[in-house]
This record gives sequence, C-alpha cells and structure tokens, in this order.
Amino acid sequence: MKIPDFAFKNWLKFILVSLAVLILGKNAKAQEPEEPYRISLITCDPGDELYSTFGHSAIRVVDHNSGRDLVFNYGTFDFNTPFFYVKFVRRTLDYQLSVTTFEQFLYEYEYFQRNVREQVLDLSPEQQRMVMDFLRTNYLPENRKYRYDFFYDNCSTRIRDFMQTLFGDQLQWNEREDPPSKTFRELIDEYVYPLPWSDLGIDLALGAVIDVEATEWEKQFLPDYLEAAFDRATLLGDGPSRALVKERNVIYEFPERERGGMNLLNPYLIFWLFGLVIGILTFKGFKSKKLYLGLDIGIFSVLGLLGMLIAFMWFFTEHSQTKNNWNILWAFPLHLLLVYGLVNPKVWIRKGLMGALILADLALVFWILGLQSFHPSIMPLLLVIILRTNFLYYNLNRWKIHH
Repeated sequence: MKIPDFAFKNWLKFILVSLAVLILGKNAKAQEPEEPYRISLITCDPGDELYSTFGHSAIRVVDHNSGRDLVFNYGTFDFNTPFFYVKFVRRTLDYQLSVTTFEQFLYEYEYFQRNVREQVLDLSPEQQRMVMDFLRTNYLPENRKYRYDFFYDNCSTRIRDFMQTLFGDQLQWNEREDPPSKTFRELIDEYVYPLPWSDLGIDLALGAVIDVEATEWEKQFLPDYLEAAFDRATLLGDGPSRALVKERNVIYEFPERERGGMNLLNPYLIFWLFGLVIGILTFKGFKSKKLYLGLDIGIFSVLGLLGMLIAFMWFFTEHSQTKNNWNILWAFPLHLLLVYGLVNPKVWIRKGLMGALILADLALVFWILGLQSFHPSIMPLLLVIILRTNFLYYNLNRWKIHH
C-alpha cells in the first residue's frame, strides 16, 4: 500500500521536530551546572580590638548560574538605630543578617591582616537549594533581625543552628568523647589573656552564670570551635555517608604576629603597687596615729560607683551573663554611704565599716569555694578593703583625722 505524499511529509516533519527537541533538551541540560551553588563556612581569626577578639564566622555562597559570590553575615547591626548605645548596653539592640560580596567582606581582614579560611561543604544539589532557600527567607526584612546573645545566639551559633534545623539527624557532629573540661569564662580567657585590661573588664562585668562547664555543643559559640566541629561532622543518607567538609582553602594567611601582650601598665602590677602604697601609708598612720581619711574617701567612692555599674548590669539589662555577679560583694553600691559617713562622721560609720569588711571577706569565701571566679588582679583590692576597714573601725574615734 502506497503512503500518500502529504502523510509521509507530516510523518517526516514530526520525526525531525522530535529529534530537534530532544537534542536541544540534552544541550540545555548539559549546560546546567551539576551543582547550583558552592556553599562554604568562612572562619576569620581574632583581631587586636576587643570587638574582634573572638574571631568571626560567615557563610559564603557562589551561585554557579549567575556567577555571584556572596557572603551571608549574621554579625552586623545598624548604627542608625535610635538610642543605639543605650540599647547596646542594655542588650536590647538587635543584630541582623546582612549580605555583601565576598570581595567587600574581605576588605577588613586584608587591611588588619587577619587570617581567613574556607571550608567547602559537601552538599547535594538538593541540600544546597535547601540552604539557599533558608538564607533567602532569613534575609527577608521581617526575618533578618535577631536578639544577639554572645554565648547562645551569635554569628557562629546561628550557622550551626540552621544547619541542624535543615538536616536534623542526617548531620552527625561526632563530638569528641573525652574533651577538656572548660567553663565559659575559661573559654573567653583563651582569647582575652593577651589583653589584660579587657580581661579584667569582662571578669568584672560577667557573673557566676559563666562559671559553669560548657558542653561541646555550647563551645561552638566561638568561631574556632565551630570550624573544628564542621571538620568532624558527617552527613548521612542522600548517598553514602560522607564528611561535611570536602575541601579546605586558605584565603588569607599572614605572617604570625603577637596579639597585644603584657606590658607594665597592666592591672596586676598597678593594683599590687597600689596595695603596697596603701599598706605603707596605713603603717605610717598607725605609727603617727593619723587616719588619712582622704585615701578611704577616694577608694570607697570608686568602689561604690563600680558597684552601681555592676548592679545596673545585673538588674536593669537583659544580658543573661551579667546576673549573679558576686563582684558586688566588694564593689558595693552602698560604699557611697561610707563616703558620706567619713566626710561627715556619723555614729553609724563603724557599723558600715564592719559591713564592708564582712562583704570583702565573703567575696574571698565565694572565690575559694568556686562560687565565682574573680579576676586574679583584684586580690590586692580585697586586701586593701580588709586592711582599711579594720584600721578605721578600731581607730576612727581615737585619732586625729587627716584628709
């Protein structure tokens, strides 16, 4: 049977169109990248300033389709926020997720010569899309801000937490079986020890709540510990089990240099010299039967003002780490009443001096029992309080007053 000419032509046209569609589809598929994104954890080494002392973490995303190279950064805030400094001190200032190019992100680290490392994550295309979808949603104006917490909700923990949220039991952190025991304060000390005045300030501001042992999970509030956790982690399912990190790259590696360092103007030397001077003057006063109350007015004025700051941070801010701060035992706000009582001697002043002595002794007991770890440099200050309150208690009503 002969096929009609028009039927043959239609059949041939159908075959040719089908082949063309098939070939074009294959070519289009071949042009699509196997992985839509390249996702990495970026870890930046600590800097010399207090705000950069602990390093930084961020997420880098390279979009293979558009060629964009972006950094998602949870460690930023808006300086134009009304009452910025008040909110910063009270911990009512919101941090936010920001997005910048990788090139712009590196400017600061190149300028200050801070090392930067990259861990490329071994995610499937579907997992890459999950991460990118999460970051896009989190960057929406209504989602990007969050209430920063140094230990529990910061630039590092945000990354760890969204990875855990997205992958659940598929993500195994493989924590060390017998890790060294460290409290939150000890973890901080690893970074601020070269900055003795910053170390003192942190120990004065933060209370007993940070003198508890941190778990391996909790240690990841520090970028270095998060980086190590990513190195140990594995992914299950979606093919064979594999390491979370498939590639490590050094972005910047500058010559090693000392961070800060102890110098003569450190609290240890200055406070012990101060204690020595007070001891000598007290001995001289004992021999000459003079009180030198100007010393005590100055000392208790400073301690009272410091106590007011500690009380403010404890009771009137939302910082969880400034609670239960037993530095208030020796830097007590009501020491300002002692100042008033010494300037205008009152009958109750000896009771006030005895109260200050008992509080300083209690601070030593709290320290010895481990209820709170105080900064070692305050030891001479405690001894000065104990010495002067004893001296004044027994001699205030007997000797000539010298301001």
